Amino acid sequence: MPVPLLDVNAQNLPLQDELRATFDRVLQSGRFIMGEEMEAFEREVAEMVGVKHALSVSSGTDAILLALMALGIGEGDEVLCPSFTFFATAGCIARTGATPVFVDSCPVCFNIDLEDAAKKRTAKTKAIVPVHLFGQAADMDAVMSFAAEHSLKVIEDGAQAIGAKYKGKSVGSIGDFGAYSFFPSKNLGGFGDGGMLVTNNDSLAEMALMLRNHGMNPKYYHKYVGGNFRCDALQAALLRVKLREYTGYTEKRQANAQYYTEKLLQLEGVVQAQQEDCGCLESQTLKYQADAAKLVLPVAYDHNEHIWNQFTIRVLDGQRDAFREHLTEKGIGCDTYYPVPLHQQECFADIPKHALPVCEQLAQEVISIPIYPELTQGQKDEVISAVQAFLTSKV
Repeated sequence: MPVPLLDVNAQNLPLQDELRATFDRVLQSGRFIMGEEMEAFEREVAEMVGVKHALSVSSGTDAILLALMALGIGEGDEVLCPSFTFFATAGCIARTGATPVFVDSCPVCFNIDLEDAAKKRTAKTKAIVPVHLFGQAADMDAVMSFAAEHSLKVIEDGAQAIGAKYKGKSVGSIGDFGAYSFFPSKNLGGFGDGGMLVTNNDSLAEMALMLRNHGMNPKYYHKYVGGNFRCDALQAALLRVKLREYTGYTEKRQANAQYYTEKLLQLEGVVQAQQEDCGCLESQTLKYQADAAKLVLPVAYDHNEHIWNQFTIRVLDGQRDAFREHLTEKGIGCDTYYPVPLHQQECFADIPKHALPVCEQLAQEVISIPIYPELTQGQKDEVISAVQAFLTSKV
């Protein structure tokens, strides 16, 4: 049977009666930008992730941009960020006039390599943006210690990780700001673009609140040049419906990841990344070669609560594209996140290049398979069967 990478209707249609009733409520209210629905959604998210302030915005990208603006990041500044991530992380830095400084990644959790970040820091460095990639927290103790040592601001890019935790703390609640996305493919997927910016800092929240709406306070009085990052009331209201189901969505993703791990590790040529190998690509690769490994499964660190926005496999020995073609032929949805690291993107050609061997290798090896909560048992087994068929064909 075909298995899509993501099926948003499998999640949304069971809620259609409540979603339609919500639409009617907003329609009757006549309030379509910000307002009571948005404010209620902000309170509910703030409570869920344990922060004082939550500001709904127009997208996850705008949440990052708004954070940078509120922190005063701009021309002449440098901001450390991973190269192996979605474009918005670095794109927002560049839009402020600052320079993104690209940092290598850990081959196990795929997140930012703090040792490499330390090598890239200069006197111009003003902030660091750790990305909680694929739903697993970055090493925030190391990030916060590094930031404190060098007086850097911290913006957590949690676009793929709302509800994920690091040592019991929700990602996004640890740095100066946390940014989330409600793009339809995210774990808390909306019905168009949407995002949220969170913080525990009162003054930063006040600044971000003004900048969200053209730097205006009171109406028609502009102390700052802000942006139009306002949230639609309808988007907030619909997301409130799904927020009530979010714990269940997360538990199902985690169960799916556990099932994949248990079943796939029974196949010859499949190994799992080990936490103790974090940050050591060379020794890890040599070990896998010695084990005749073909596929490397992701791992959830013991101190993290991974929410599995993606289940991302590394395919070794230059076989990733062949693996993708095989899955596609079998009707199994898959995608490569991300095939071109940001430091190799054409728009950043003028930024000085540094060696980033891990992220460049990851870009050649990674592929993500279906992990969404509504996968049936038959669909999961279909994915596993397709993986097994590929491995058998390579023996």
